[in-house]
Parts: sequence; C-alpha cells; structure tokens
Amino acid sequence: MSSTGRPPVFDSPGKLEQKIQDYVDKTEGDKKPLTITGLCLFLGFESRQSFYDYEKNKPFSYTVKRARLAIEESYENNLSGNTVAGSIFALKNLGWSDKQEIAVSTTDLPFSIKIESRNKADTE
Repeated sequence: MSSTGRPPVFDSPGKLEQKIQDYVDKTEGDKKPLTITGLCLFLGFESRQSFYDYEKNKPFSYTVKRARLAIEESYENNLSGNTVAGSIFALKNLGWSDKQEIAVSTTDLPFSIKIESRNKADTE
C-alpha cells in the first residue's frame, strides 16, 4: 500500500473480495470458525496490521469492512454455545464492550460522572 517495501498483495478490490470468499468457503467447508488471523494468513499477509492497512485505502475499504463484519458475525453466533469465552475475548478486541459509560455534564458541574454496570458477583 506504500511506495516503499513490498508490493501490495492485492491490486484490485475484486481480487481481494474473491480471495476472501474463497477463505469463507474453505473455512465453512472445513467446519472451522472464521477468524481475522486465519483470513490474514489465507490472504498472504504477514500481519493483521497489513490487512487493516487496506481498509485505509478507499477502493479496498468496503471489502475489508465487510470481511471484518462477517468474522464478527461468526463470533456473535458462537455466543449462544456453552463455551463463549473465546468469542467474548475476540469481540472485545474488535471494539465491543460489556460496560456502559454515561457522561453527564451541566453548566453547574464542570465534570462528568462515569457509571459502570457490575454483576452482583463482581461486588462480592
């Protein structure tokens, strides 16, 4: 994606999209979960960051965002199973949160209040 170093792995969004679909088809056929790391390896990237960098390039942005969304859906679907810790971990690393932050401001109070929801077990 830059003018220095290794040439881009993909020169068109269509080629990237087809390769992503190949990954989805193969992974689902093997009855394995979709993962960002698995996708990056399949696509030939040396790091997840190299894949994320494609999102900054406007022609590739939509394709990368859709791929990430498909993987998030895969993790979401796993949340209904008996062992969900891995999916919860992955979703948190994708930006999800299990706490609620509420900021309150007024002209009389020059500060904000942060309220975190906690389970009863967390306070014992």
